[in-house]
Amino acid sequence: MLTPERLLRLVIELIFILLGGLLIWFGFAGPLYGRTVDRHSISWVILSVALILWGLRALYKPGLWWLRWENWTRGLSLALLGILMLVISRVPFSWVRPLLAIAGGLLVLRGVIGSALIFRPK
Repeated sequence: MLTPERLLRLVIELIFILLGGLLIWFGFAGPLYGRTVDRHSISWVILSVALILWGLRALYKPGLWWLRWENWTRGLSLALLGILMLVISRVPFSWVRPLLAIAGGLLVLRGVIGSALIFRPK
């Protein structure tokens, strides 16, 4: 039986899996209806730096010892996603779709590992 806290964490990890799948789909299929995000805008850079800082904060935040691996998974995935977003803003356009798929794969991996960590015994 899942406690409400574990169930909520599991739903959050499921959301990350679905978001990663959506990014993978965008990476392989391209943008919907020809709309794209301006990857050279200041808001893209601010978001990527915020993700890096949020991930580093999660890595160095003191927490409960049994949540250490979950915190490492969350922090590392956010920091890597922010770094990948910074890379996307600087590479040629032909590299954007594969890098977007890699970002989606990173989120799916985070969701799968996070879900496995939720079900492990304490």
